[in-house]
Amino acid sequence: MTSTAVVDPSPDRAPAVHSIPLPGYPVAAGPFTHLVAERDRLAGLTWQHFDARRVGATLGAEISGTDLRDDLPDEVIDEIRRALHDYKVLFFRDQPVSAAQHVAFTRRFGELEIHPVIPSNTGQPELVRFEKTAEVAGFENAWHHDVTWRELPSMGAVLHAITVPEIGGDTLFADMYAAYDALDAETKARIENLDGIHDFTRAFGVRATAEQQERMRAAHPSVRHPVVCTHAVTGRKHLYVNRIFTDRIAGLDLDESRELVDRLARQADAPEHQVRLRWEPDTIAFWDNRAVQHYASSDYWPARRTVERASIVGPRPAR
Repeated sequence: MTSTAVVDPSPDRAPAVHSIPLPGYPVAAGPFTHLVAERDRLAGLTWQHFDARRVGATLGAEISGTDLRDDLPDEVIDEIRRALHDYKVLFFRDQPVSAAQHVAFTRRFGELEIHPVIPSNTGQPELVRFEKTAEVAGFENAWHHDVTWRELPSMGAVLHAITVPEIGGDTLFADMYAAYDALDAETKARIENLDGIHDFTRAFGVRATAEQQERMRAAHPSVRHPVVCTHAVTGRKHLYVNRIFTDRIAGLDLDESRELVDRLARQADAPEHQVRLRWEPDTIAFWDNRAVQHYASSDYWPARRTVERASIVGPRPAR
């Protein structure tokens, strides 16, 4: 099986060059022709209330011309929402929002989550703080969608950089539409009706005793989500498994399940599917937690990195 689809991107182009399987490995080399249609579509977008500078082939745009501290008109919020669905992740520079302003902006897009484990910012229970230092190291350097162990996982998240290291600590985002599109037809057929079992304790119970894990699992039971989901707004299919929270695939034995999850998770590894954010103080990232996975690069220890996140409750993932 190859890991890239062979697609003729448009009728006015020459036929796509076939990818070349690398003998002995489940990967291929060659042009990522499945990106062309989306890359060209994004190139034609225009916006009324802000400017958008694209920073990735099929995902990522740096938005300028808006101040997120303001009580923005509904038509601006609506256009930001549309941009989020198009670009999958938005970056805003020089946004020195207070905790209250951060929460107020995020709430314009829906009901906010209260995280059961990660502590909130003082006075703002919807805001969680990730503060990494020489004494507290980060463990977010694995590709994942946030909180897939919830019945209703996040629709999106707004992350504000408070303190960032001089070098390192970037966050990478991967287009999970493109990750799905890159699969060969045989794999797509195999996973079309499969479900993943997502377990809270895989990440948050890793150092807990068996008894403590059972109590945690009772409070947050495992949930079942499709391996391939259809986005509730765009109608596009995307992969929805990750190594952090997906414990297994329902109906498969554990070895086969882990092999399949690992193979699908590797779709995020292709740089062609990614965009990378170099943080600066008061940068804000707003991502669609269904359309993208993210990875926080852990290359800055022992420097300090402090960010705060507010997350929006989403619908239940569906085929």
